[in-house]
Amino acid sequence: MLAMRIPKFYIKSKHLRRSLRIGFWFSTGAFLAIFFITSFSFLIFEKINQTKVYPGVFVAGKNLGGETKEEIQKYFQKKNELIETNFIFTNSKEEIATVSAKEIDFGYDDRLFATQAFSIGRSKNTLTDTYLILKAYINGIYLSSSYKYTQSKLLKILEPYSTSVEKKPIDALFKFENGKVTTFRASEEGKIVDFESLNNEILSYGEKVLIFNPKIIKITVPIKILKPKVTTESVNSFGIKELIGSGNSRFFHSIPGRIHNISLAALRLNGVMIKPGGVFSFDDALGDVSNFTGYQQAYVIKDGKTVLGDGGGVCQVSTTLFRAILNAGLPIVERQAHAYRVGYYEQDSGPGLDATTYVPSVDLKFKNDTANYILIQTTTDLDNLSLNFSLYGTKDGRTVAISNPVISNQTPPPPPLFQDDPTLPKGEVKQIDFEASGANVYITREVKKNGKVLISEKFTSNYQPWQAVYLKGTQ
Repeated sequence: MLAMRIPKFYIKSKHLRRSLRIGFWFSTGAFLAIFFITSFSFLIFEKINQTKVYPGVFVAGKNLGGETKEEIQKYFQKKNELIETNFIFTNSKEEIATVSAKEIDFGYDDRLFATQAFSIGRSKNTLTDTYLILKAYINGIYLSSSYKYTQSKLLKILEPYSTSVEKKPIDALFKFENGKVTTFRASEEGKIVDFESLNNEILSYGEKVLIFNPKIIKITVPIKILKPKVTTESVNSFGIKELIGSGNSRFFHSIPGRIHNISLAALRLNGVMIKPGGVFSFDDALGDVSNFTGYQQAYVIKDGKTVLGDGGGVCQVSTTLFRAILNAGLPIVERQAHAYRVGYYEQDSGPGLDATTYVPSVDLKFKNDTANYILIQTTTDLDNLSLNFSLYGTKDGRTVAISNPVISNQTPPPPPLFQDDPTLPKGEVKQIDFEASGANVYITREVKKNGKVLISEKFTSNYQPWQAVYLKGTQ
């Protein structure tokens, strides 16, 4: 028989494949062994540093590796205790206050350092955390120094100065005469202490204080200029050209205090401007109504009674403005009628055209929905005891139709009430409240522009019947 001969190259290929298989499994095993050993070691490493900062994390030149949050805070707190710097605050001319670093807790932000250092390698993103931990261990991670102080303590120390500096900006007030607006009160810039800039400047000295610990650091307190909303320079840019609406009222038989209050309140609203899209608040524009702001005692409605109070008569002003707003076709945002019919408001008008206010809870508001500013101008005629509100702006083609008052459910006032008063001489009678018939009243208003209805509304006033009250002297 002939023996079969196997080619040599086949034998070599077989041996090679066998060697390759052995090499593959050996390499794979080695890799898996290294992987598991490394993973196990990393888990042990993480366990050891579970409550500590990973090695190689530096802050302010300090290696925080192996430290707990509490240890880091205590370390930097001790560093802060060594600070002996005093901050001298000036206004560029004289010293305002000297404040030690300890008074305002100035120093390293120990809590932030502890939080930032401990967070390295703990983002819960495995790849990112592994990279940061290895980077810190091999090359180190250096966090920026951060400084802090207790701002509220500094604010209290500087409060007397900041109060003396503070000045609110004053808007220009304008008056409409001879076809143009002229200034009768110029605008003025306001100012306050710029605590934001001061805060940044104080913190900028952190490195200097904590490295060199100087005895004194002088800081000029920065002042921030507040620009007025309405400046004198902008007098000709408001589009105020003509009368767009007016309102009138009479106040015969008013006592002197009431006349004084009407004149004062009207004067304080004279020249006020409302920007396009802005909402005017009677209460905000008028401000505090009390004897401290110049008002006198006159009759007001309070707690269901007519009594003497500061600012009695101010509602004559809000009522007159309400009528001007109605006639100008402007949107009424807020209005309330009086509790009962007041004779003053019906001297030249029917009922239902009044508006009560009580700073700061009861208000009269309207919106300037025109494209230009609106100027309020008031005129008080003390000879004829009349008040006028004129609203100036630019007409935009709107027309206004206001109905006559519709009165229903009229009820007579209750019988007069007589009360004994031991402070009055016997036989003397003094009236302290006045009767008024009750009624339900409404008016309607429709405002159109280019044939389109802009506003269609109904104003309802529910007036209670009111009792006259007299005091009888028994002294």
